[in-house]
Amino acid sequence: MAFTVTMLSWSILEYGRQMAASGELTHAMDAVKWGTDYLLKAHPEPYVLYGEVGDGNTDHYCWQRPEDMTTSRAAYRIDPNHPGSDLAGETAAAMAAASIVFRRYNPGYANELLNHAHQLFEFADKYRGKYDSSITVAQKYYRSVSGYADELLWGAAWLYKASNNQFYLNYLGRNGDALGGTGWSMTEFGWDVKYAGVQTLVAQFLMSGKAGHNAPVFEKYQQKAENFMCSCLGKGDRNTPKTPGGLIYRQRWNNMQFVTSAAFLATTYSDYLASAGKYLKCSSGSVSPNELLSFAKSQVDYILGDNPRATSYMVGYGNNYPRQVHHRASSIVSFKVNPSFVSCRGGYATWFSRKASDPNLLTGALVGGPDAYDNFADQRDNYEQTEPATYNNAPLIGVLARLHGGQSEYSQLLPVAIPQPKPDPEQKVTPAPASDIAIEQKETTSWVREGKTYYRYSAIVTNKSSKTLKNLKLSVSQLYGSLWGLSKYGDSYMFPAWINSLPAGKSLEFVYIHTANSPAVVSVSSYTLD
Repeated sequence: MAFTVTMLSWSILEYGRQMAASGELTHAMDAVKWGTDYLLKAHPEPYVLYGEVGDGNTDHYCWQRPEDMTTSRAAYRIDPNHPGSDLAGETAAAMAAASIVFRRYNPGYANELLNHAHQLFEFADKYRGKYDSSITVAQKYYRSVSGYADELLWGAAWLYKASNNQFYLNYLGRNGDALGGTGWSMTEFGWDVKYAGVQTLVAQFLMSGKAGHNAPVFEKYQQKAENFMCSCLGKGDRNTPKTPGGLIYRQRWNNMQFVTSAAFLATTYSDYLASAGKYLKCSSGSVSPNELLSFAKSQVDYILGDNPRATSYMVGYGNNYPRQVHHRASSIVSFKVNPSFVSCRGGYATWFSRKASDPNLLTGALVGGPDAYDNFADQRDNYEQTEPATYNNAPLIGVLARLHGGQSEYSQLLPVAIPQPKPDPEQKVTPAPASDIAIEQKETTSWVREGKTYYRYSAIVTNKSSKTLKNLKLSVSQLYGSLWGLSKYGDSYMFPAWINSLPAGKSLEFVYIHTANSPAVVSVSSYTLD
């Protein structure tokens, strides 16, 4: 989960503007917060982190919906006597990356995340060890093959990006050789092996002029980052294998995790190079940034159906996608439809063994994908190919957002702090006719905490005119809580920092949480049409 949160946060940091243009940024931020809320609860003390709930062996013995589970929910933790630097380092990275996402919209929450990230990194670095040596029940399913050195560098890189604290930048410079950041030349990037991701981030620091006296070491990081990119393109000294149809191929069990993560690194590095006016240096010669982006697009096209089987490996996308996903809740009738108890072994007999489509569509899930020869068997018991994973999807979100904006070269070395937008005082503003702008609100969820009920509302602002909406100012009253997705300016709210206009027919979503069981009063104060 921590790697998923880190990669989804990185996707937002690089391509949040593109997500916002499609109305998806709020959804992505909600997903990050769902994960970080959990991680915060799993870190109750500076040197204690809970890393697993349940036992993989007993959980796999049963095939049940979450509502029916009766298996042990024992919690396993790491602490100074049972260290786990890889787990703590990755969780530090996740919280640091997410703190940047929320810095502008929920600064109190962002600071909380960053404080936890500092504590976790200190824990990881001070008490070193592999987490699966402490949480041994994880070894069968999530063994830490690469060790913890890459996660220490990964955590330091994200903490520098989140805090601008030179300690972490110097940590990367001082430990680059000892922890393998300048030595390992990788052809994969994923939840276990982080070196290519670290090297890409450090290369960004270098190209952004932030390396300082660490520049000679950071140049070594960048060389390894470029080796990874060249290997993906098939233009390196040691290249990543591909299927006959052109898909990156590392292993039979959930190969897709390596595809989406490599596509993401190629996408971001393409934009870093374009921003710096540089080319990729491969053993076969110089490569333009756009060629890296074309590679990423080829992988996404394959995933979505441009492959020898004409199969989409994203559930629900296209006409030919996996129908028997290795996923308990997807494969068993919804509790809302039939609440009858599904027993531990009865679930296997009744639902797992069914040779029929899943009763619940797991829309958007990315399954493990084809074998080395582009073959794929859509069978529920074929877990190596039909099991989905959140860390498959998280990097893909960023790539899809980037590609949505077009395939031309794009400068994307964004600053961490986006400036507050200011209205043009000379611009003529107009009262809002009901025919130009529509505002719809709905309650999406509610919960009780410490005796107080909180309500979450989604508000959709739609430009119903035939022109582009600009300089929008909204009045929000009777709001008893926090709001996300708009920029505060005086007593009004304006477009968020990542957009400055709303085309005809397009919508903008913002959300708020407050303690009233009725929606806030949202009205249009002024705007212009262009």
